Amino acid sequence: MPPERPEASIQRLISALMPVSTPVSVVPRKRLSWSYQGKPQFYLFLEGEVSVLRASDGLVMATAYEPLLFGVAEAMQAVHCQTLRVDTQAIIQRTDAAQAMAIFSENDLWQDVAAALSYFSSYLFYRDALVVQQRTYSVISNHLQEMIQLPLETRLRISILEYIQERTHLSRSTVLNIIHALKQGDYISTSRGGYLLEMNPLPEEF
Repeated sequence: MPPERPEASIQRLISALMPVSTPVSVVPRKRLSWSYQGKPQFYLFLEGEVSVLRASDGLVMATAYEPLLFGVAEAMQAVHCQTLRVDTQAIIQRTDAAQAMAIFSENDLWQDVAAALSYFSSYLFYRDALVVQQRTYSVISNHLQEMIQLPLETRLRISILEYIQERTHLSRSTVLNIIHALKQGDYISTSRGGYLLEMNPLPEEF
């Protein structure tokens, strides 16, 4: 199971930064820079869908569908191993990192910052558990179980193939072969285009 989001901490951080944040004009598939005019930035993701991509190859590390604060670790570390991609129409605001950290200190919010960072690091461990040293079928099964937790409207926007290939290095044929076998066994049902509609308990092995 994915780690539990620290909802209260995230909301307190976003609320504290909203008065000093600036709306960002974004279009789907655009990538955001961690700096603006040479200064590190925090991004307040309020609505829509954004993904964190591995900078080296564009692999999707995580996707956010609920409000979240991005950029804290990036502002504190010079090495940026990931980038932020806007996947849909979204509401995002930007805050100067130095100003944001001053607000955290003034309002005693660093415990909430630690909770948010802990969530991010735990999510990376969770993602590794999905893909590292797993058999091919297990990787696909894990991602299907992750997908079925998403709202139907989200699942109808990204196909099973695209969802899995963005998050793994599995080939198109490998993914499609297993998806086809699962459909033949009535474990999953899909719509035209390969969008996940329903899923029954999946077999442990296939």
